Amino acid sequence: MKSQIRNTVVMLAAGAMLAGVSGCGKQQSAAAGAGRADAAANLAESLKVDLSGIKSQDGQPLLLALETKTPPPRPKDPDALPETDPGHWYDMEYAGWNTAKENIPASPKDGAIGKRVIAIINGDHPYLTAYSAGMKKVAEAYRMKLRILSPNWKVDVQNQMLDEAVNEKPDLIILIALDAKVAILQVRKVNQAGIPIILSNMHPDNEAMRYAICWTGPDDWGQFRMLAKVWADKLNRKGGVAYVRHAPGGSPFFARTFGPASELTAYAPDIKTLDMQAPGFEAAKTQQVVSDWIMRFGDKLVGICAADDSAQAIGIAEACKKAGRSDIVVVAAGNSKVGMDAVKAGEIHAITYQSAEADGAVALKAGADWFNGLTVEPVRYLPKHVITQTDVDTFQPAQW
Repeated sequence: MKSQIRNTVVMLAAGAMLAGVSGCGKQQSAAAGAGRADAAANLAESLKVDLSGIKSQDGQPLLLALETKTPPPRPKDPDALPETDPGHWYDMEYAGWNTAKENIPASPKDGAIGKRVIAIINGDHPYLTAYSAGMKKVAEAYRMKLRILSPNWKVDVQNQMLDEAVNEKPDLIILIALDAKVAILQVRKVNQAGIPIILSNMHPDNEAMRYAICWTGPDDWGQFRMLAKVWADKLNRKGGVAYVRHAPGGSPFFARTFGPASELTAYAPDIKTLDMQAPGFEAAKTQQVVSDWIMRFGDKLVGICAADDSAQAIGIAEACKKAGRSDIVVVAAGNSKVGMDAVKAGEIHAITYQSAEADGAVALKAGADWFNGLTVEPVRYLPKHVITQTDVDTFQPAQW
């Protein structure tokens, strides 16, 4: 009798356990089903987000029509070519175009709305303020949780910020790599953590593109090749020129010097490079560099190309005024208020059009497209244009 009771108790307990397991399975199944339904609803809502009516500070559309290009065949050994040969810079100019991807996370295809994104920019500068403003407009449209961090031009600080971002495990990281070579280690670390990453604004080394969804930003090489031709025509394709460079290490340091210098090798071979200096983004330091050039080269110096049309442009203008050299033809990356005012005043002949707000917006929009399961090209370029006195008013008021 005791044995029968014991067996009955065991059977009842087992039945209860099976019922509990069965109930738990049903609950898990129901939760999974609800999760899939929520994801589908979020995706549907995300795909309906319309950014077409959002404007930048200058009245231009926030999301400009993007450009693409077909890379030419890669030289057998780019490094063996001289720096004045465009082919020498092939791997930097066309970084990411034909790079085999590695360990890229699959898109969740569950919508962009509500995603957590950490963007780590490169430094404190009015351009980056406008860049961040454009990114925030996209984040607001998709109701994303966006944090933007700045290392103020210090690679070690950027590395620390990246480590902290990885530990937070956001849904996406966007990075403006301060140093093209260091970017390889930075992006690989994020990739190994299983976090998707998009690179923006400054081109990394080509190897870094293996681990990133894509790169977005200005076609610095392409637009400075355009600017070089406008500059050369104004110089009657002859004379000596000098370059005020960007911060060392990043892609603009190379693109905004050797983009035009290598383009002029074929387009205007009688234009000779006299010097290249990187005084930073302080007007006083730039003024000193340019004053030294004017003293050293005299009338041989007929043109200056600047990586920045704000502080650097102010320094160039002051040096030229003090030396009484209104004949020096200045061109620069653009397009700040300082730069556009200088174009109107005739102090700068031409600047590139580069929408800072669009730069930030395009990066986050690529992330939204990825969350939404849409095709994301390996490279997304902002459109290229050279601003002169004939159309500078079209781009007012300035974004920065």
